[in-house]
Amino acid sequence: MSQSVADSPLTDDNVAREVALRADRSRTAARKLARANRDWKDRGLLAIAASLDTERAAVIAANAQDVDRERAAGTSQGLLDRLKLDDTRVDGLISALRELAGLPDPVGAVERGQTLPNGLRLRQVHVPMGVLGVIYEARPNVTVDLAGLALKSGNAVLMRGGSAAAETNRALLYLIRDALESVGLPADAVQSVDDFGRAGANALMGARGKVDVLIPRGGHALIQSVLENAKVPVIETGEGNVHIYVDESATAESAADILLNAKTQRPSVCNTVETLLLHSGAAASRHILAELSKAGVTLHADQRALALAEGLNVVPATDDDWAREYMSLDLAVAVVDDLDEAISHIRRWTTGHTEAILTNDLGHAERFIAEIDSAAVIVNASTRFTDGGELGLGAEVGISTQKMHARGPMGLRELTTTKWIVQGDGHIRS
Repeated sequence: MSQSVADSPLTDDNVAREVALRADRSRTAARKLARANRDWKDRGLLAIAASLDTERAAVIAANAQDVDRERAAGTSQGLLDRLKLDDTRVDGLISALRELAGLPDPVGAVERGQTLPNGLRLRQVHVPMGVLGVIYEARPNVTVDLAGLALKSGNAVLMRGGSAAAETNRALLYLIRDALESVGLPADAVQSVDDFGRAGANALMGARGKVDVLIPRGGHALIQSVLENAKVPVIETGEGNVHIYVDESATAESAADILLNAKTQRPSVCNTVETLLLHSGAAASRHILAELSKAGVTLHADQRALALAEGLNVVPATDDDWAREYMSLDLAVAVVDDLDEAISHIRRWTTGHTEAILTNDLGHAERFIAEIDSAAVIVNASTRFTDGGELGLGAEVGISTQKMHARGPMGLRELTTTKWIVQGDGHIRS
C-alpha cells in the first residue's frame, strides 16, 4: 500500500502542510495502536517478517539499484556496506522481528507503585510516546527495525530514510504497510516523507506539536543538523569514536581476538573500535598489532606505537586521527603509561558511545567502569556487543549518547514514556 503526494507544487510551505497531514494520520494510527494488545501487535510483527521473507528477492533487487547508483556516484565503501542488503542481512531482519514478537510488551509495565497513608493508590506505568520522527541515512535495515520497534511499543513512526536507500525503502515501506493492514492494524502507523526529499526532513524537524520526539541516526553532519535545526524534542544518537584500552595484564591471544572482532567484523558500523590504547608495559602489544596488520588494518600510530609496529601496515598518526570515526579498516593507536593516561585520553576524545578495557586486573576494571562516562562500558569483550539485538532488546532505533531517559541502545522500553495513575475513593486534598 503506497502513500500519495498532493498534486500541488512542492514549495516548502506545501511540503510542511503535507508532512503535517501525514503526522495527523500518524497520530490517529498511534491512538489505535495504543489500544492494541500484545497479541495483536505481535501478529503484525510476524506478518511483516513473513512478507519480508516472501518478497526478499524484490527487496534485494531494489537494494542492488541503490548500491549500484551510489557506487557509481563515488560513495565510500563504508557507506556502501551500511546500505547493502543481502540474504544474510534479510534473514537477520526477519529474526529480529520474530525476536521482538517474543519480548514482553513494554506498554502498561509498572515502573513503581504504592498506596499512600491516605489510601490513594498510585502507579507509574509505561505508555507509548505517540508519533516518532526518525531521520537516518543509507541504512535500509533501520526501516525494518523502526517499524518493528514502533509497532511493539505502540507508536506510529514518520521516517526520512534518505536518497541513498530510496528504492530499498520504497519496497520495504510497501510491504510493511500491506502487512499491517493484513492483520487489521493501521497502515499509517508506518509512513515516510522520503518523497519530499530534503524538504521533507526539514518539515519533519519543524513539526513541533505534530511529532512527539525526533531521533537522528547517522554521521556527525546529519546529527548536528538535526540538533541545530529541530523544533521537535530530539533524542541524540552519537557517532562512534570507540576506544579499547589494553592493560598491562591483558592476555595476548584473547586481546588480539577481541581487537580483530571489534575492528574487522564490520568496520562500517558505529560500535567498531576506532582507537586502540596500549599500556607501555603490555606484553600483548606487538602480537595485537601484527594480527591487525595481517588482517588488512592500517595502523595510525603515535611515536611510541610506531616503534612497536615497525615493519607492519603503519602510518604516523596526527591529532585528527584521535577524533576520527573511520568506518574503514583504519585504526588509531597510542601508547600510554598507565590507566590514568588511558582514561584521560578517552575523556578528551570520546563521543560517549562505547569504551572497553582488556585486563586481568579486577581493580583496574572497576576503576575503568567507575570513571568512564560513556553509554556503554565493556570489560574483556568486543565493542561490537553495543547493539540492541546482541543485548537482548530485539533491535534498536539507535544508540543514545545523551543522559536523558534513554541512554545506550534504544529498544522497546526506551520508546515509551510514563504516566501516573492515581486512584481514590472520593479523596479530596485538605
